[in-house]
Amino acid sequence: MDGENQSVVSEFALLGLGHSWNMKVLLFMIFLMLYFVIVTGNIVIMTLIITDPHLHSPMYFFLANLSFVDMWLSSVTTPKMITDFLRENKTISFAGCMCQIFFAHFIAAGEMVLLVVMAYDRYVAICKPLHYSTIMNLQKCIGLVVSSWTVGFVHAMSHIVVIVRLPFCGPREIDSFFCDMPLVIKLACMDSYNLDLLMNVECGFVGITCFILLLISYTYILLSVHQKSKTGASKALSTCSAHISVVVIFFVPCIFIYVCPLNITWLDKFLAVFYSVYTPLLNPAIYTMRNKEMKIAMKRLWSYYMCSQGKT
Repeated sequence: MDGENQSVVSEFALLGLGHSWNMKVLLFMIFLMLYFVIVTGNIVIMTLIITDPHLHSPMYFFLANLSFVDMWLSSVTTPKMITDFLRENKTISFAGCMCQIFFAHFIAAGEMVLLVVMAYDRYVAICKPLHYSTIMNLQKCIGLVVSSWTVGFVHAMSHIVVIVRLPFCGPREIDSFFCDMPLVIKLACMDSYNLDLLMNVECGFVGITCFILLLISYTYILLSVHQKSKTGASKALSTCSAHISVVVIFFVPCIFIYVCPLNITWLDKFLAVFYSVYTPLLNPAIYTMRNKEMKIAMKRLWSYYMCSQGKT
């Protein structure tokens, strides 16, 4: 396209979710409540793990980091989506759009690696219990978390340095509630097929690699324990079931959006809502409702709170 005919796009228009006013109001109330539960639930988990000495172990250290990541994963897109339900013109600046893309991929890729780290922690705890405290020392745990953030940052930067340089001259409408990378690439004033394919391959490398590592890890854990005792296998399954549930509900939507896109608008929106809203919502529920130590810690915190209220 000729440079003199090309204008710079300063903002994008988000088509969002729902069209009728009644539907928008309903969705506003639903997602506002869900976002409140997400933030509150993940803050409660982090608070419990930080303040309760009984939860000062590598598994809960990683769980606290997962709650922190989930809270910010939802915060990248959900507040904007909620406020847009009450707006006639749902626009986002070019800089804001690029920030959404960067932080969405930064946090999502970091969470993928963190889930692999959590699987490795369970492998050491179940298959090498005598060496667990030596292998999973504090320095090693911090290094693994820093590595997950580093991979997320590099992954996000590899996308944003390319997308920010694309020529955008219209149209500027994005049929979603946030700046989703594949949809933004399609708005570029160029043949974006090869670039879109390259981005999918890069996302696939991170996503599929982490997913395969997770499947191998949990399969090896269960097979290894099953060979020793059937009772141990059932306990291991109970311990890992929460992690496996999180892996499935997080990875499946990401794979169908970025790795194997179906190009069905309503389905893409549903999957985007699922991994940006429902996954951060389900994680606290899965880890607290299926974890005895977390339940006991919550009771201790509640008892302490009631005692302090009684004294005042």
